[in-house]
Amino acid sequence: MTPRRKRLLTVVAILAGVGLATAVAIKAFDNNLSYFYDPSQVASGQAPAGKSFRVGGMVTQGSVARTPGSLEVHFVLTDFAHTVPVSYTGLLPDLFREGQGIIAHGRLENGVFVADEVLAKHDEKYTPPEVAKAMKNKQAAATGTKS
Repeated sequence: MTPRRKRLLTVVAILAGVGLATAVAIKAFDNNLSYFYDPSQVASGQAPAGKSFRVGGMVTQGSVARTPGSLEVHFVLTDFAHTVPVSYTGLLPDLFREGQGIIAHGRLENGVFVADEVLAKHDEKYTPPEVAKAMKNKQAAATGTKS
């Protein structure tokens, strides 16, 4: 084998290795992404079925129902246009309450969002940016104004 052919094979092997490493890194990164959807997007079927994602909105007044003797809680999220029923088993954040903005992480199962984690805002003025933007867009669409 000539030195030129050895160099060519070495370059090809290095490029193949870099390409393979890049493909593995992109695949791992894509599997760990958690996309955000608002209740209207979930209701219209834009959210992925069987994959984890985040949904955010306001907890509807009067919708929180706890299962006696367990840590299971059911509530409804809204963006003031559509609603999504949520089921969560675990301890809720201390700041969780009706009429408050939250983000839940989990997956959609049979029309119910089964949350693995529930995050609540930390003060009266803060709303997660994704939730604020989605709700502002929904309210603008409902009133016919541009945001």
